[in-house]
This record gives sequence, C-alpha cells and structure tokens, in this order.
Amino acid sequence: MLNIQSFFTAFSLYKLVRVKYILLLLVGATLHSCDDFVAVELPDSQLTGEAVFEDTTTANAAMTAVYAKLRDSGLLTGHATGLSCRLGLYADELDSYQGVGTNNFYTNALFSSESGVQDLWNQSYNIIYGANAVLEGVTNSASLSKADKDRLKGEALFVRALSHFYLHNLYGDLPYVTTTDYAFNSRIHKSLSADLYNMMLDDANTALGLLPEEYSSPEKGRPNKAAVYALLSRIYLYNGQWAEATDNASAVLNNTMYVWETDLDKVFLKESTSTIWQFIPDSQGANTYEGSLFIFNEGPPPSIALTTSLVGAFEAGDQRKNHWIREITDGSNVWYHAFKYKSQVQATSTEYSIVFRLAEQYLIRSEARARQGDLIGAKEDLNKVRNRAGLGDTQAITSEEIVEAILRERRVELFTEFGHRFFDLKRLGTIDAVLSGVKPGWDTNDRLWPIPAKELSANPNLNPQNPGY
Repeated sequence: MLNIQSFFTAFSLYKLVRVKYILLLLVGATLHSCDDFVAVELPDSQLTGEAVFEDTTTANAAMTAVYAKLRDSGLLTGHATGLSCRLGLYADELDSYQGVGTNNFYTNALFSSESGVQDLWNQSYNIIYGANAVLEGVTNSASLSKADKDRLKGEALFVRALSHFYLHNLYGDLPYVTTTDYAFNSRIHKSLSADLYNMMLDDANTALGLLPEEYSSPEKGRPNKAAVYALLSRIYLYNGQWAEATDNASAVLNNTMYVWETDLDKVFLKESTSTIWQFIPDSQGANTYEGSLFIFNEGPPPSIALTTSLVGAFEAGDQRKNHWIREITDGSNVWYHAFKYKSQVQATSTEYSIVFRLAEQYLIRSEARARQGDLIGAKEDLNKVRNRAGLGDTQAITSEEIVEAILRERRVELFTEFGHRFFDLKRLGTIDAVLSGVKPGWDTNDRLWPIPAKELSANPNLNPQNPGY
C-alpha cells in the first residue's frame, strides 16, 4: 500500500523497520473494514501513542495510508467497486456484460443487505475514522512543528469533508462522524442535509486556512489549498450557493500554478498542467485502475462498455469522442470503451487517477455565473471547454439555455469520473425523466441508496430507512 523504500534516503534501517511496523498497525487495524463502522474501536497499539504522531515521517505515512485506502477500495477507487463504475452502471453511462441479474447496480435493484452498498458505507466510514485518528493524533502531538500539524490537520479535514460529501449524495441523511470515540459513534444520530452541508463547509474552510499553496509532495499526490477550493466550489454548487461557487472556482482558475491543457491526449497524463489533485499509484511503474477496468481490446466486452446513448451525446466534430473513446468491433458488432486513461500495462507510470481537474472548475463557474445572470462570463467559461474539444462557441442565449448547454457539456467532459452524471441528474431534479426512459428497473426511490441493514440493526438511531427499501 505504501512505498516504504522511499524512506531509505533519509532514515536509518532501524527507523525504517520501526516505520514499517507502525504502518502495518495503522493500515491493518485502523483502516480495516469490519461489519459496521460503529464497531471500529481505536486499537490499543502504537497508533494511539507517541510512536506515530511524534515523528514527521510516520505522521505523514499515517495520512498517506488514508489516501491509499481512498485509492484502493473507497468510493473514489478506479476499481469496479468505485463510483466511476458503479454510478456509471447505475445511471446511463455504462452497460453491463456480466449477465442479466448479476449486477444490481446496473438493474437499479439495490436492497439494504446488498454487499456493495454495505462495503462502500463501511469503507467510507473507515476512511473517515482514519482521518479522525490523524486529526486527534496530530492535535495531541508534542513534537510535530506547527507547520506540519497545520498541514496534516488540513489534509484530514479535507478527506473528511470529501468523504461525507459523496456519502450524503448517495445515502441522503446520515451521521457526520468527527471522532474516533467508539461509544459515541455506536449511538450517533443522522444529520439532515442542511446540517451536513454546513459541516462539510466548516471542515473544508478550516482546511483551507491550514493547507499551503504549494504541494507538500511531488506529482500533486497530496491536496493543497487549490484542491480545497475545488472541493468547496463543488459543494457550493450542489448547495445552490452560486456566488460562493463562483468565487472558489475562480480561486483555482486564477492560480498561475495551473495551465489549461489544450492537447486532449495530455489531459490525463500524470504531469498534466490542468490537474489539481491525483492519486499516486501503489507501486513504481503502475498506472491507473481505470485503465485496467475500462479498456478492452476485443468483443464482446468482458464486463462493461459505454452506452450508445452516451456515445451519441457527442456533437459532430467533438474531438473528445475521437480521443477519449475507443471503438471495438468483431466485424459485426460495435462496442465502445472509455479511453481517457490509455495504459493497461504496469511498467512505466504515465497516468495517475485524477480526482480534481480544471475543466470541472470552468463548468462549475459557468453554471454558477449563468444562474446569477452573468451570461457573458458563463459562456466564456463554457466555450473554453468546448473550444478545446474542437467545437464552436455555444449558441445558447438565455440563462436557461446556457445551463442546459453546460449540463450537456458536463456529460461529455466528465463521463466515467466518479459519478458526475448521476449526481447532476439528481441535483437538478431530472433524474426520473431521464433514467426511467432508459433503465427499465428505475424507480424514483432509486435516487438514494439504502442505508445498510446491519447499520440500522446495530444503531437504531440511524432509522428511518430511506423510502422504498
């Protein structure tokens, strides 16, 4: 999970062995999934003592383990269990080739004991638990410098806000967990949407004041202040706070650290100048899980492929269709796969999984400006994205037309990236109209996932269950 060899250059073999031991405790005990998140009790080990958080290297490694969990098994993983795949299937981006009835996400037939629903809930709260463990450990440290404390606190708060953001938009009202206290968490109540957004914003804005402008690790592998602005712009957009969404997106777009990448084939490379935050692979020479998941070289597809409705949504002349989608045929049939990430091999790292990038910020600011009546500014931002794709300026005129054009643009720019399509349909109230026409199993209650049955049994304060389950 962690590249321990990177510590050789600065530390003795004795300290390296000590770091390895502590990280095994951290990854194995702190972030290990269990039957339900409230059963994650702080282990009586070196994680709770001075060994981890009295040393900058091991404190950094503790936070790195949280990122590794996000990358490898959480909501944002590029594996088939992550949102890029599961929400692609759940909405209208991906078709399943695993057989009828074998993928409840694809058929919109989830139930409260569904293992995938339970696993994502558990993994997310375990990640939040890890972030809280870092927050508490760093706060209580007597040895870390103020700069290191501030940075690590900021990173942990950022992860906590990000994780709750996705959880809320999947499951609806749920607990906002801010402690590792087992007794408290075992009886915690759900928070309502407005309160959840306020807590996300509090965490993210606090992180903003703690994180540095510069990246603390190479290759944009740890979030900086701009990554927090990017998250804030999205939260404000979803919460209908247009002025704040505009301001936070502008804070990223006006940052000279980032340069708009005009070459579509370079947008998803690890050194892309438009990347704000990305996951570093788990080993030297590795590339993305997304490349391994989405790419296939012969038909029929082994598991998933892009829907014809998504492929048909691209305008004539849109170069993203040529550069980010690949056609596969057996001579009689045609299938398509996402080709944003182009490498399946594990030899030389050329691509990292990108979580935040500039194009989303332009589209966020465009929508927020349109909703405030700044139609000229909204069209400028929208055209920035369109022109890179080889398309002309939008012909939309009114605010309503511009917003509709932005949403069409989001569909073809952000496809197979962490469920943007599903969340857009949901937040704008068009999800029933769109998905009922293409998903036979779609029901209006499917806009929320069920709270796992085990959680309701373990903690009745999480009741009531979401409608329809």
